[in-house]
Amino acid sequence: MAITLTDSAARRVQSYLEQRGGFGLRLGVKKTGCSGFAYVVDYADTAGPEDVVFEQHGVKVLVSRENLPLLDGTRVDFIRKGLNESFQFDNPNVKDACGCGESFTV
Repeated sequence: MAITLTDSAARRVQSYLEQRGGFGLRLGVKKTGCSGFAYVVDYADTAGPEDVVFEQHGVKVLVSRENLPLLDGTRVDFIRKGLNESFQFDNPNVKDACGCGESFTV
């Protein structure tokens, strides 16, 4: 089981953690939207007993054991287009996504 970060995503997380402080990036899902699940991205100050920690490019990514089956194999990228910037997810578990791209089904 693994979660991977691109160089761009790792640099963004490192930059933010240097300013804010913290342990790493927390990645999860929540039930929502027209397709079922949406990604949740937050910064973590510590790892809990329910967390699985992955490290790439010097950045720790935390995923709860409950969310891991839905996120296993996900590649996280950070994209800038003009004034917009966002994390993007390439999740091999996704079976379908809603038209707006905000939620997905596994």
